[in-house]
Amino acid sequence: MSKSALYDTDFYAWASEQATLLRAGRIAEADLDNIAEEIESMGRREKHELKSRLVVLLLHILKWRFQPLRRTPSWQATIRIQRLEIRDHLLANPSLKPIVPDVIARAYEVARIAGGIETGLAESTFPAACPWSYDEIVDDGFWPDDR
Repeated sequence: MSKSALYDTDFYAWASEQATLLRAGRIAEADLDNIAEEIESMGRREKHELKSRLVVLLLHILKWRFQPLRRTPSWQATIRIQRLEIRDHLLANPSLKPIVPDVIARAYEVARIAGGIETGLAESTFPAACPWSYDEIVDDGFWPDDR
């Protein structure tokens, strides 16, 4: 069986086998191409998780800001939890910090679209670009008012 045959047919078995080979120092027998691909994929997932959490947070901040009469404890909980999770995620993955501004910009685009759909407000109601800094977005004391 080729190094990568198991990768295509039973990923769990392949992963277990590769871990055993690497721990034993049997590098030549390891499926290095697929191991490298999986490691890169893990990095992409970490970036995707950051963006997904930012989308949820920014969407709820937009709703909080633009629908003050509809504010709920659920929105507040979501905002607080996502802030904590984002800070924790960046502590666990500090190399993501340099790309945070770009990820916020992309996440805000999605949040703006979702905000229009969820609130029934025109997308143009919301600023075209994210009006808040990263520090504001994750600050537990930051609650945009309706002024």
